[in-house]
Amino acid sequence: MDKRDLSTLFRERLRALLARSGDNQSAFASAVGIDRSALSQLLSGTSTRLPRAETLLNIASEYKVSLDWLLGLSQDEGVTGEIRASLEIEEGSGDIERTLLARWHAEAVGTKIRYVPAGFPDLLRTPELIDYEAGITNRSPEAQTKEAKYRLEYNRMPETDMEVCMPVHMMEIFAQGNGIWSGLPAAARQRQLVHMAHLLDDLYPTFRLYLYDGRQRYSIPYTIFGLQRAAIYVGDIYLVLNATEPVRTLTRHFDNLIRGAVVNAHEAADHARALARSV
Repeated sequence: MDKRDLSTLFRERLRALLARSGDNQSAFASAVGIDRSALSQLLSGTSTRLPRAETLLNIASEYKVSLDWLLGLSQDEGVTGEIRASLEIEEGSGDIERTLLARWHAEAVGTKIRYVPAGFPDLLRTPELIDYEAGITNRSPEAQTKEAKYRLEYNRMPETDMEVCMPVHMMEIFAQGNGIWSGLPAAARQRQLVHMAHLLDDLYPTFRLYLYDGRQRYSIPYTIFGLQRAAIYVGDIYLVLNATEPVRTLTRHFDNLIRGAVVNAHEAADHARALARSV
């Protein structure tokens, strides 16, 4: 990690510990064995230097956090924190607001969410498309409708910022009625594309869709929730990465998809409308 990034993350977490402790700067500094002026310098950001190892150990020990977390190398505050990958399961039924995805979205409010969907983004799907795809996958259309509504309401919140990347050929195949959509009537496909165009206009610029050339770029489905975590979609299971460096690596991958976009966010709605006319 870049030294400046490491210093910034350390400073943010030191400030969080100070606020959480309820102590003033003098008491906090005394508790970790440094003087108040040294603490003020660490909090000011005037230098990228980190404190001595002894001071870091004192902070971690006094406030029961891991060194990995304190230095921004892990999202796990626990004293056994380490860079790790963990599995969490998102069930397809039940109250969407109580699921892992809803919690992760709520925790990421105010930060950028980056999303590579497995198909059409949930919030852009019409009820017709939801019913049709639910019939193929044997999933509950009611649960998927509720999830789509939740995602749409989430993206209408003024503090949200979401970027989505999907291959341009997916929309073209859909418009042509090929692949898994061969059984969906042309009129329904046209309504889906018009609906999609309307929402892309309505939600822009806080929701931005980029279409990349799938012959030049490849991606599995995943979502990055700010700097906190990334969830890789594997069927009904999410491989969840809670450490800083893997999240940064996926973020670079996502940025590479955007660089390969053949349809940019401000063009996506017009592209959907053009495909609707071609149906």
